[in-house]
Amino acid sequence: MNFLEERITRDGVVKEGGVLKVDSFLNHCMDIDLFEEMGREFKNRFADKEINKILTIEASGIGIACIAARYFGVPVVFAKKSQSINIDGDVYLAEVESFTHKRTNRVIVSKKFINEGDKVLIIDDFLANGCALKGLISIAEAAGASVEGIGIAVEKGFQPGGKIIRDMGYDLKSLAIVDGMNADTGEVIFREQGE
Repeated sequence: MNFLEERITRDGVVKEGGVLKVDSFLNHCMDIDLFEEMGREFKNRFADKEINKILTIEASGIGIACIAARYFGVPVVFAKKSQSINIDGDVYLAEVESFTHKRTNRVIVSKKFINEGDKVLIIDDFLANGCALKGLISIAEAAGASVEGIGIAVEKGFQPGGKIIRDMGYDLKSLAIVDGMNADTGEVIFREQGE
C-alpha cells in the first residue's frame, strides 16, 4: 500500500453511490506535505518525459498540479469553468461533464497559454468517467500541443474513465486506483500496481 492509499484508508469516507470523500486532505482542505509526496511521485513516474507545461482543470486539480510543477520546473495552466473579463482574446473551449457535481461545464483556456509544440502533462485529482480528461486532451490537441502523460491522484477503477483514456493510447498513471468501496463498512479496495 502506497502513501496515498494509506491516507485514503485512514481519512477517506465512503458514501453511497460510489462517492469517496477525501475533502479533509485532498480537495477541500489540502495537506501540502501529502501534495509534496504526490508531486515527487509524479516526477518519478514521468521522469522519462520531456514536459514544458502542466495542464489541469479548476478547482481541485490546481493545488496538486502546482506542487508537481515545482518538480518539473514548469508553469501550470488551468482550464477555467467560466469566462471572465480577465480572459481576453481567443480561447480553447471544451464541454466537460462532472461526475461529482452532476452538471456540464464549458471550460476555457486562453490561447496565449498553451501553444503548438508544447509538451503537456495533465494532472487532476480524480478520474471517474474520463470527461474532464477528454476535455483537457481536446484543448491540448486543438492547440497543437502533445499530451505526454496524464497523472491522476485517485482513479475509480470500477468506473470506465481509466480504461477509456488508456484505450485512447495515453500514458495514464494513477497514484491510487480504487477497485471497490463498501459504504456500510467504509472499506476501500485498491488495485495492485506495479509502480
